[in-house]
Amino acid sequence: MARVPSSVVAAAGLVGGYAVARWTKKRPLGGVVLGTAGLVAGREWHRRGGTPAAAGLGALYLAGFAGAHPLAKKVGAWPAVIGAAGVVAATSWAVADRG
Repeated sequence: MARVPSSVVAAAGLVGGYAVARWTKKRPLGGVVLGTAGLVAGREWHRRGGTPAAAGLGALYLAGFAGAHPLAKKVGAWPAVIGAAGVVAATSWAVADRG
């Protein structure tokens, strides 16, 4: 079975978590998506880069989630979420997925 890059999992967690919370109007359900993807990506970050990489990327993932909230007030919700997901995905690719 092909391995899904951790960068894709992390970006999908941020975008998917927001989408689920918005469309179901159940924020905790979006949190489940966000958290599950974060755990899956975190396990891969640890496997590929060790504890320092997993800790740094995990902190960035949480910062992307938290930072999208105030950014959304300035640029809109979807652009903020997609921007945060892009930063997390690019960094994850550079640290853990790049061969």
